[in-house]
Amino acid sequence: MEYLQLFKMPKPMKITGRSSSITNSFINSIIPVVVPTNEEVKEALNILGMALEKFECSYCGATATEWDHLRPLVLNKKPTGYISEIHNLVPSCGKCNQSKGNKPWHSWILSDAKLSPKTRGIADLDKRIEALQKYEKWQTPTKLDFETLAGTEKWQQHWKNWETVQETMKQAQVLASEINTIVAQSYKAL
Repeated sequence: MEYLQLFKMPKPMKITGRSSSITNSFINSIIPVVVPTNEEVKEALNILGMALEKFECSYCGATATEWDHLRPLVLNKKPTGYISEIHNLVPSCGKCNQSKGNKPWHSWILSDAKLSPKTRGIADLDKRIEALQKYEKWQTPTKLDFETLAGTEKWQQHWKNWETVQETMKQAQVLASEINTIVAQSYKAL
């Protein structure tokens, strides 16, 4: 075996490669977070077929490490109107949460997406889908019109700020690329 087969170069970083993270930050920063009661969490887990001692990912059954928004908060770079509340959150593992992203859970869970439960061959997928469908019917999640609530002027200023950050990132990437080229050429000359 060649040693080089074991080696993997880090991928070059781009400032503009973080634009979706910035968009998510601009949206998540305005979304209310409603902390559930102990009884609400107990009821949520009960509907999903879990108990205190059986806390697992709703999608695949691995150990749950976080709570995922069942209905996405962000779609097409805009808020969907859903908020962070127990009626829109389910236990998840990091693999499923990352793979699902902002896709609707019901199409993602049966998709060929990398790390989706179907792709990973989760045996009890039908049972999990049934529990998630029951969970969706449990309570209607809150859906807000953020622009109306904030007022058009504040809303437009928020998105103008987002555009400014995105444009600054593009300009910064151009400069970073120029510096990278200069440094790389200087390194080769040594």
